[in-house]
Amino acid sequence: MAIYLVRRVALAIGVLWAAFTVSFVVLYLLPGDPVATMASGGLDGEPLTPEALDALRARYGLDQPLIVQYGTRLWDALHGDFGTSIQSGKDVGEAIREALPPTIQISVAGLAFAIVFGGAVVLVATYTSARWLRQLLMALPSLAVSLPVFWVGLMLVQVFSFQLRLLPSVGAKGLESLVLPAITLGLPTGALVAQVLAKSLSAALDEPYVVTARAKGAGRVAIHLRHALRNAALPALTVLGYVVGNLLAGSVVVETVFTRPGLGRLTVSAVSVQDIPLVQGIVVFAAAVFVAVNLLVDLIYPVLDPRIATGAAV
Repeated sequence: MAIYLVRRVALAIGVLWAAFTVSFVVLYLLPGDPVATMASGGLDGEPLTPEALDALRARYGLDQPLIVQYGTRLWDALHGDFGTSIQSGKDVGEAIREALPPTIQISVAGLAFAIVFGGAVVLVATYTSARWLRQLLMALPSLAVSLPVFWVGLMLVQVFSFQLRLLPSVGAKGLESLVLPAITLGLPTGALVAQVLAKSLSAALDEPYVVTARAKGAGRVAIHLRHALRNAALPALTVLGYVVGNLLAGSVVVETVFTRPGLGRLTVSAVSVQDIPLVQGIVVFAAAVFVAVNLLVDLIYPVLDPRIATGAAV
């Protein structure tokens, strides 16, 4: 177990370093100058002089050689300091903390919808005796996965906001404004959950312990919920990290479509002006969340199935 843990922690550290390095390289390969981008309007709405531009480049270390900039930023990042935003002048950590709560709201709501949607589809599909209904429900996850997130959001706005006038199309005021973004964000995630759960639940229903439970007189509902589902749900843990990453990535599109504040819109704004410190802070934060969730799953799974830790140590 100790060897398994060390390997997973080392892998997590490697992922964080790779996320930092790749984001640094990609941002510096983009054409343009992040400081010069602000020259037309400046930080306070006034044009910046060449001297002011040079001073800003020196302030943010952008006048240093690339390898020096990388080493300095990496050293500061190891101490939790990602610098200040070129666009707003705020501390990167503070900017992320301010934008995070709305994103957490739609992510949690989207995850709840995904679990309910995906679980309900699979349970009904594997429980029903009607073949046509089973085939229809099992086809829904593949269809939902293939739909672009922005298209789903626009269709929901068109139907429920513009035509039926039941829910608001923009903003982040009240629970009503959370419904459409949560569905938009949770639909592809729920489809992924349904695909994984459907495969494992179908296999679990053919296991000998299920046959034994039927022979003992257990009802279909009890077999589904108490016996098969409990074991079939374990493989779904393996996609939890991907699900969290999918929610964070989807928030960029969802917050833009529904004009909601949050980490997604902050990312779009930072990338558009090449705000290197802020973009790097967001990328590393997202990678840290992804790594933390996967590491947690990696630590929990061997407890549920000790064979994994045994196999990893061999």
